[in-house]
Amino acid sequence: MMTMPFHETAPAQALSADSRPVLPTAGSPGDGRSAPSGQADAEPIWELVRRVRKLRGLTQYQLADRLVDLSGNSSVSRDEVARWERGKRVPGPYWRQWLSLALDVPSDQLTAAVRYGRTMR
Repeated sequence: MMTMPFHETAPAQALSADSRPVLPTAGSPGDGRSAPSGQADAEPIWELVRRVRKLRGLTQYQLADRLVDLSGNSSVSRDEVARWERGKRVPGPYWRQWLSLALDVPSDQLTAAVRYGRTMR
């Protein structure tokens, strides 16, 4: 499986404290959508995973394969990625750490998206 290094797929964005890109969120200025007041950068986990996966040019199958390769755990499939993206399930801490690596998204951004998504349910 040929993959590009993560740093080559990431857009030029502001870097977080751990030197990984902080991706724009659904409430970012100029995106035509707004988040509830006080939550300017808030985005639920299902939107974040789908948006970043597409930004990276990955299919759900490719993301699942990348998660299996990184984690060595074959219990995740395209179906599970689809459930995460539809908001039917929330990835737990174990899968969030691997999603952070697979999608090159800071883990604190994923955790914040989980918290925000739970407030929307």
